[in-house]
Order: sequence, then C-alpha cells, then structure tokens
Amino acid sequence: MNSRKMKLGLFFEPSGRHISAWRHPKAHPQASVSTENLVQIAQAAERGLMDFVFIADTNNVWEDMEYFKRIERASVIDPMLVLTVLSQHTKHVGLIATISTTYTQPFHLARSFASLDLVSHGRAGWNVVTSMFPGESKNFVGDRHMAHADRYKRAEEFVDVVKGLWRSFDHDAFVRDKESGLYVDPEKMHVLNHVGEFFSVRGPLNVPRSEQGHPVIVQAGSSGPGRDLAARTAEVVFTAMQKLEEASAFYQDLKGRLAQYGRTENELLILPGVSPIMGETESEAQEKYEELQSLLHPAVGISLLSTLLGGFDLSGYPVDGPLPEIPETEAGKGRQVVIVEQARRENLTIRQLYEKIICGRGHWQPIGTYKQVADQLEEWFVNRGADGFNIMPPSPPDLEKFCRFVIPELQRRGLFRTEYEGGTLRENLGLRIA
Repeated sequence: MNSRKMKLGLFFEPSGRHISAWRHPKAHPQASVSTENLVQIAQAAERGLMDFVFIADTNNVWEDMEYFKRIERASVIDPMLVLTVLSQHTKHVGLIATISTTYTQPFHLARSFASLDLVSHGRAGWNVVTSMFPGESKNFVGDRHMAHADRYKRAEEFVDVVKGLWRSFDHDAFVRDKESGLYVDPEKMHVLNHVGEFFSVRGPLNVPRSEQGHPVIVQAGSSGPGRDLAARTAEVVFTAMQKLEEASAFYQDLKGRLAQYGRTENELLILPGVSPIMGETESEAQEKYEELQSLLHPAVGISLLSTLLGGFDLSGYPVDGPLPEIPETEAGKGRQVVIVEQARRENLTIRQLYEKIICGRGHWQPIGTYKQVADQLEEWFVNRGADGFNIMPPSPPDLEKFCRFVIPELQRRGLFRTEYEGGTLRENLGLRIA
C-alpha cells in the first residue's frame, strides 16, 4: 500500500466546469442560487471522502454583454454565506472560499473566516487571490487596477495581518468560568498593533480560535511573485498545469523555495486543477466532450479566451487565424503563460484554442475511461507533479461519476483514503494544528 495519500478537492461550480454546462439537460435550472442544490453537491463530495469544496469568486461581472448574457456566473451568491449554509449540512468536508486581498480589509476577512471556522468545527480555508480581473477595480477604486507587483506586495502584508489577528487568543483563553465570573483570560490575549505600508490594524480579533487553530491558507497564483507568496504563507496551492513535465517542474520549484522560509515540503500541498471527461469507454467519453462543446456559443469562447489572456481583445482578429502576439498582462500572469504556451506548442488557431481550453479554462483536461483517468492521476501523483488534485467536474453528472468510479479505483491502489482521518480540514490534509 502507498503510504503517501492523494488529496482531492472539489472545485465547486454548480453546473460544472464547462462554461456552457448550465445548458446541459441534467443541469439544475437555478443551480447557482438553489441552496438545496448547493447542499446536495457538497454532500456528494463528502460521500466521496473528498477533502474540501473550493469556491472561486470575483467582485465583478463581465462588461461584454455578449458573454455575460450567456454564462451562469451572471448570478453568484457570496461564497461565505454559501459555505456557512454548507457547514450545517456536512460534517467532514472542508470549506474553502476565495476572497481577494486587493479589494477588502484584513480585519473583515479575518473575522469572517474565523467565524466560519468556528461554526464548521475547524473546516474553513481561505484561498488568497489578488484579483486578476481589472474590472474588479471599478467597484472599489475606479478605473485603475493595481499593478501586479503592487497587488502582491499588498497581499504579503495582508496575509501577515490576517494570521496575526487569528492568533489574538491562545487556544485556552476563553475559560467561561461561571463560578468565578471569568469569561476570558486577558493574559492569553495578544494585541497585534500592526503598522505597515498598506495597513494599520490594532486588533485583537473578537473571535476565539477553532479546533484547527485557524483556517487553512490556500494560494492560487503561479507567477514568480505568486510562488514566493505561496512558499512563505500558503499551506495548499491551487495551480493550472497542462503537462506532467511542467507540473513536475512547478512542483520542484515551489517545494524548493520553502527552505528559505524555514518550512519543510510536508507543510505545503500542491493541487493542480483537473477537469476529467469520463465514460465507460473512450468513445463514450469523446461523445460527452462533443456534447458539451456543442453547447458553446462562439461569442462566449472569444470573450473568455480574451479574459484569460489578461484582457487582450481578440474580437478583431480572424477566428481561424493564429493567436497574435500577446503583451504581458497586469492581470493573471500565470494563466496567460499557460494558455499562450499551449497555443504555440500545438500551433492552434484562435477558434481551436478557445474550443480546447473552454472546459478546463487553462486546467488539465484528460478524456478517457474511468480507469484511464485514474491512471493519469496516479502518474502525476507518483511522479511528483502533484500532491493531489482540485477536481473540476465538467457537467452535473460528472461529480457523482468521479466519486462512484474513479475514487474507488484510487482506493484499490492505496492512493486515497477509505475514511476521513479526523474532523478538521487540517487533520484530513495532514497539516499541523495552527
């Protein structure tokens, strides 16, 4: 049996990863706003013994109306509210939400996540992002989107402040002694008194610590600054990789940065996104892929590709011509590199590129039988391209199929748990109490 166990999360998209999956016959008509549907998805992940559900989020909608009017993400409930609901209908699965460091304040964020961690009995996690979409700035500071390097400088300080606030009280600070009348021991309270370049925060936080100490910190940037931030602060990294070779190189690079921050390899898990299209046979899997692709409107493909390339407008270029030279972006640098490299490597036209990336949106997208998918996940895991995966089911039926067919195959190989290790997210991920 393999002593090293794969970690598996669910990238939580109510109708599936494919941008047009909301049109699938089995998609719930109000998938993104039906709490009953959202609860059922989380419970399915928990039945599959998955480590967590992971909700991505942004603070804007697309200004391109041809795109906006055709996507499910036109309606998105606040992820913290969704996870609070899910916490009351699950017992083990972790609850991770994306909140930006660029357009919020450390105290608000620290309090929200600490509260979720308490009500879920230690199952919360925070995905740290710096807002890759320039449109977010218009809802907070006007038209000027903070430069990439400045966003990461702010993020470094932001994370330090949040972690400091989460340590406002020792684990045993709240004595709640009715006989003596002592509710909290002030000797076990720590005032932060942070004064920095971006923030001035006295503290302390007015929320006790949870069973796991504080929420797990997840980071999703793959650029140079993103890797440095992850190596110093993150406990889980979510990334987009297409090939085992590049995944292994990223894995070695990021793990190799840990020592300079006094950390070991076991303190950071790397979980690439993967959107598997599966069937009992290869032909069935291919038919599923073609069915999803048939739901795609060309305007959606062009607009999404333009956005993932950092906001470079492709609408004026021949759709069956090559991808033009793309200037370096101040938005999501890591994702831009992955997609441009794929286009050049495979000599893809603009149409071929958006058709190819539309399901995974830059993430790995294997197509095959359930066993073939398990084989490929094992290959990446064994060859240190990943410590596990953030699973992105392409359409509504695919989560159940993954849990029913792929997970048992991984269990038979000794690669995945057969029961939860504990009650907190940290216990199940093999991370130490904070």
